[in-house]
This record gives sequence, structure tokens and C-alpha cells, in this order.
Amino acid sequence: MQEHAGQNLRVQQLVFFTALILFILKIFAWWLTASVAILTDALESTVNVIAGGVGLYSIYLSGIPRDENHPYGHGKVEFISAAIEGTLIMLAGFLIIYEAVDNLRHPHVFRQLDYGILLIAVTALINFGVGHFAIRRGIKNKSLALEASGRHLQSDTYSTLGILAGLALLYFTKIAWIDSATALIFAFLIIFTGWKILRSSVAGIMDESDKELLKEMIEYLEQNRSENWVDLHNLRIIKYGGFLHLDCHLTVPWFLDVHEAHREIDRLQKLIIDKSGERGELFVHTDGCLDFSCRICDKPDCPARKHLFEKKIHWNLENILSDKKHSISDF
Repeated sequence: MQEHAGQNLRVQQLVFFTALILFILKIFAWWLTASVAILTDALESTVNVIAGGVGLYSIYLSGIPRDENHPYGHGKVEFISAAIEGTLIMLAGFLIIYEAVDNLRHPHVFRQLDYGILLIAVTALINFGVGHFAIRRGIKNKSLALEASGRHLQSDTYSTLGILAGLALLYFTKIAWIDSATALIFAFLIIFTGWKILRSSVAGIMDESDKELLKEMIEYLEQNRSENWVDLHNLRIIKYGGFLHLDCHLTVPWFLDVHEAHREIDRLQKLIIDKSGERGELFVHTDGCLDFSCRICDKPDCPARKHLFEKKIHWNLENILSDKKHSISDF
């Protein structure tokens, strides 16, 4: 896990310095061409620099081990970082709309567009490449902040492509309004991207249930189910940064001693951590099986069986989230 934190920090450093260098290049391109569209792209890049710095700090914090003041670690700061980035992306989109409309009302005279187009094209390629790398690394290392930074860079690439299209058409046709019209189209795409990032960060802050994660985990546990796991219910998962917190009720044969029951919990924890590839912890409440459990328990050669086995309850998203023990009446 510490290795992942170090990798995330290095990638975020790359994102930050890339944003800073590209901002300087875009400012130079604006000075060279006097293009308001390029100035808009440069202004959006200031958001990249700010967001890259915020993301860098959040990943640094999330990598700090948990302490007395933060018993669950510092991973939730990544949601705050992603919320800031999503908001800034949306603001950048609205800024582009404002500048595009202003350019329609008051057209500007362009100069040296060929050099400007070349410089902006280079920044777009670099942005997309670094953004793609950051997204892949963020998904692999379960870092929402890094993934958000990568998507931010790629959203900047889309707006840059729109500006490039407008500049190219302007260069060949001399029709000034094409630049602003293209920028408006991509501004709405940027706003939508920012909204998705903001929405995912709010969901994380509110501990919204991740149904896809739950479904995948339940299917995995069902496939690797121990013969001593009579029932599993009241399952909840909280995921933030690279940390996974899970609590549930596990029903085991009543005659297992404390050490044997604990080994079953260890087996459950190992499966979950192996599956998720994350650092995490489990709070598991163990229940002893009752008489009615025999009908849904297929444990072979059970010395305490009082009823014949009738049918096994296969765990799924509907029954495993329930807070009650399962019985044959659930069929």
C-alpha cells in the first residue's frame, strides 16, 4: 500500500508540473496570436495548475498512516480534492462560454495563427498523454484524486481540440464566429465532465453505497464460500482512497470455539483484501447457528445437525444486505 501511495504521489507531481509548463506555453501562444480563444484555453489551464496542486496535497495526506485523531486514516481527503477539481472544471466551462459569447459580440483580429495552432496542438497531445497515464494509475491504485486529475487533464484536451478546430477553420475560411461556436460546444462537454467528478466525490463523502462494488464482492465471496459460513448478512462496505472498511454478520456453527471462529473471520478478511488489492479492515459480528439454520447449511458430517439440509441460500445483492438471519422461509 505504501508503494502505491508513493507511485500516486510521483504521478501527481508529474500532473502538476505538466500543467504548469503547458500553462506557460499557452500564455506564450496567446501573446503570439492575440487570440481570445487561446487566452480562454490558457485561463482554463490556471485551473489545471490549482487543481494539480490540490490533488498533490491530498494524495500526500491520504498516504499518511492513520493516527489517534484519524482512526480511519486520511483517505477521505481525496473526495474533497475531487470535489474541488470537479467544481473548477465546471467553472472553467462557464468561463469558456462567457469568453466565446464575448468574442462573438466583439470579434478580435488574429495574427500568426499557424504558430499558435502548432503550439496548442503540442499542449493537447501532452495533456492527453499525461491524463491517460494518471487515470490508469489512479484506477490501478484506487486513487480517486489521481483519477480526477487525469480526467481533468483530458477534459482540458477536449476543449483544446475544440479551439484548434476553430482556429483551423478560421485560418482557412477567415470566418471569425466559427472559433467561438466550436468553443461553446466543447464548453458544455467540460461542464458535464466536471459534474460527473463532483457527483462521484459527493457520493464518497456521503458514504453512498457502491452497488457495483458490493455485487462484485458478494459474487466473489459466494464462489469462495467456506463450509463453516452458514450465513452472511447485514453487509456494508465503505471505500475511500486506498482504504476499505467492511462490516457484516457472519453465522458459523455454534460449537466452534473462539479461536476457530476467529480463523473463519481471518479467512473472510484475506479473501476481501486479496480481491480488492487494498488496505482495509473488517468489523465482523459472529453469530452461532440456530436450529432453523440446519435447513440451509450443507456442512458435511455436522455433529450437531438437528434437521436435514433442504436448500442452500445463494448470496446476492438482495439477501446479503438484509439485517436478519436467513432461513428456509426466505425461499
